[in-house]
Amino acid sequence: MTALLEVADLSAGYNAADVLRGVTFTVEQGGITAILGANGAGKTTLLRAVSGMLRRRGSIRFDGRPIEKTATEDIARLGVAHVPDGRGTFLDLTTEENLRIGAYTRKDRRAVAQDLERMFTYFPRLKERRHQQAGTLSGGEQQMLAVSRALMLRPRLLLLDEPSFGLAPLVVQDIFGIMRAINAEEGVSVLLVEQNAGLALDLADNAYVLETGQVVMSGTTDEVRSDEAVRRAYLGY
Repeated sequence: MTALLEVADLSAGYNAADVLRGVTFTVEQGGITAILGANGAGKTTLLRAVSGMLRRRGSIRFDGRPIEKTATEDIARLGVAHVPDGRGTFLDLTTEENLRIGAYTRKDRRAVAQDLERMFTYFPRLKERRHQQAGTLSGGEQQMLAVSRALMLRPRLLLLDEPSFGLAPLVVQDIFGIMRAINAEEGVSVLLVEQNAGLALDLADNAYVLETGQVVMSGTTDEVRSDEAVRRAYLGY
């Protein structure tokens, strides 16, 4: 498959301190790539670096185009949508207003309206709460809203930061099932940061393991899952 996102020798961090050091990975067109690692490994920093939200060095290419010097808003316009940790919900706005903000770069109003209804098809609970203030939604509903808002951009690449965090297992199962369907039916590529390694490996095609800001293992999800050190550290058996 063709690589949609190619990252090579990436270093990134905050102020003068590097969190990532020499990280290299790819996300294939139409594929799902998982980034595994413990708390503090640099997973969130990696997504922020791809989105242009912090200081970075190295090569980042999106669909063959260098973006390591591109501003965050321009990266979004290229078709990269970021669902951050903490969900980034606009709590004082309604569910529908949050979704429309996701399409702020688009001019095709009719298609935006169609996509709004499509999100309500994926997440019927959001349709029931379309006029409800987002701050009153449950944690699971806010995560659904965050994913839907990102999809309203009509992205080619979706960056997901810990989508299972703090959610009930059944809600997590629903969200991951919808992500699998969106990837399969719409061809949206996904870069998934997830501490729940079992969930991530079930969803993804390929995986990279981060430890203290460096890639220590990579391969297909079957290869990573079969590694004894990964099983002990992340899968619990």
